[in-house]
Amino acid sequence: MLKGTRTAVIHRIQPMSIHGQISLDVFWTDPEDPEGEIRHARVGNEAVPTHMAAGDTVTLHYLMGMVTEITKN
Repeated sequence: MLKGTRTAVIHRIQPMSIHGQISLDVFWTDPEDPEGEIRHARVGNEAVPTHMAAGDTVTLHYLMGMVTEITKN
């Protein structure tokens, strides 16, 4: 997907530090995927809602095939 959005259900969020900058590894599934494959996106802490948690339904915003922002539905 070059540019667009996709609905996702959050399964796990794991903070990580790369050279002192916090990023989040977000593990999610597509609610329409019958196999429930868990996928992964790494985004900056500033691009994620403050109170996002496992089980939340969110919108993933894509640009050039990469998740650039996550917003709560």
